[in-house]
Amino acid sequence: MKLKRVLQYAQDLLADAIEEGATVVDATAGNGHDTLFLAKLVGDNGQVYAFDVQKEAVDATLLRLLDEGLEHRALVLKDGHENVAKYVTKPVSAAVFNLGYLPGSDHDIITKPNTTITAIEELLKLLTIDGIIVLVIYHGHEGGKEERDAVIDYVSRLPQKHVHVLKYQFLNQQNDPPFVIALQKVKELPEQ
Repeated sequence: MKLKRVLQYAQDLLADAIEEGATVVDATAGNGHDTLFLAKLVGDNGQVYAFDVQKEAVDATLLRLLDEGLEHRALVLKDGHENVAKYVTKPVSAAVFNLGYLPGSDHDIITKPNTTITAIEELLKLLTIDGIIVLVIYHGHEGGKEERDAVIDYVSRLPQKHVHVLKYQFLNQQNDPPFVIALQKVKELPEQ
């Protein structure tokens, strides 16, 4: 067995959790790679909700979907992922985040701890039993370590009888390599 690279591992987790017809969320659409991957998994009867605050990310994601003829499977929204509950009302099988900044864009526009944690909280409410949230955490930029630490602190306190939390990370790589945190809902969360 070969160890899987971080992005490959993240995609494998998502593929295992998503069936045709599912409702899923790409919380950080970026250049549209994850949105397209999810659109292929959900099939014609499924729905992807993709969020990004940058117009160039929304445009790139829509173009990627159009190039593949899959635009009908996704709703690409120019809004922050913390507003997921405004748009998504159906149970969600899976969600993915790539935390950090849009590659090839303004590095000052980054995901933030407070909005990311709000989005995770809202998605945990929407998540089906055995549904999964995958966070790929890029933390080698200004503000990245603050978000990394806040997310780790938050997910570490989730009740283990309700949510399983996994961290997948290579320990001997240099320059702040990204890592995966995966949350699998195993039981409905208690009311807050």
